[in-house]
Amino acid sequence: MAGAITRGVFFVHSSPRALCPHLEWAASNVLGTAVTLDWIEQPAAPGLYRAEYTWQGQQGSGSRLASALRGWTHLRYEVTEEASHGSDGSRWSHTPELGIFHASTDVHGNIVIPEDRVRAALEFAHDPRRMRDELDLALGQAWDDELEPFRYAGAGAPVRWLHRVG
Repeated sequence: MAGAITRGVFFVHSSPRALCPHLEWAASNVLGTAVTLDWIEQPAAPGLYRAEYTWQGQQGSGSRLASALRGWTHLRYEVTEEASHGSDGSRWSHTPELGIFHASTDVHGNIVIPEDRVRAALEFAHDPRRMRDELDLALGQAWDDELEPFRYAGAGAPVRWLHRVG
């Protein structure tokens, strides 16, 4: 692998069984290594499956992975890419109803709202509801609201250990 290396997590929150091997193939093609996911039933949606995979690769791998899955209408997924030398982190969220959302993140995983988006929201300071709607859109609140029940996997979910920093 040439260039800066980063890591991230690929969360499949819900997938029909028939798509599971296709997701592994897509992730393998993007990451350049065999990806095998440990599929478990998704308690929030009977008949669907969930998995997560911690990956390591070149900067931009998260974007390529999210793009490879864009348009797969029956999936709920998130891809994160940690901040690395010379690059902010990112998060991509996808739901069948909303499509894909992307946001830059800081080193702690917090969404960073660009200055222009904040200024655009402030244009509606006279209408607090509209200003809140603009900020919710910038934060991807609708995606978080839809994905939250799927993020909690229930008993038996795999544990993801955090890497020590510093």
